[in-house]
Amino acid sequence: MLRKARISDIKAVHRLINDCAAKGEMLSRSLAELYDNIRDYFVYEEAGDVVGACALHICWEDLAEIRSLCVIPDFRKKGAGRALVNACLKEAEEFSIKRVFLLTYQNDFFGKVGFGIIDKTELPQKIWTDCIKCAKFPKCDEIAMVLEIQTSSADIRL
Repeated sequence: MLRKARISDIKAVHRLINDCAAKGEMLSRSLAELYDNIRDYFVYEEAGDVVGACALHICWEDLAEIRSLCVIPDFRKKGAGRALVNACLKEAEEFSIKRVFLLTYQNDFFGKVGFGIIDKTELPQKIWTDCIKCAKFPKCDEIAMVLEIQTSSADIRL
């Protein structure tokens, strides 16, 4: 079941994200950061357990970032990740966000959703505040991708 995150989910989301971060799949997130940004997060729940999470972080009036997409290995390739990303894109559309970007190692997955690869230099400097926390900074090897949102979710490849 897909839904917005609740306070009671944050410790499970923290474990999930930081397990993926320990494998080099994404940036880690502190509990404080997750509580501060709880409204950004969606969770995918199965049998009462959080098995996936993803956030839509609004950066500017027309720009948002998909962050921290993580699904436990047993639920990968079963639609949970796609559902989480779609929820973020739908929310972006509801906020009239025109452009959603992300930094990823999973460019094939996001390409199927409709994101296209761009050069990182096309992104505004404001988005790099999280990057300073990364062990790979300034030699980021993630791929920057963007999706331009048109007038309706029917235009988004869901």
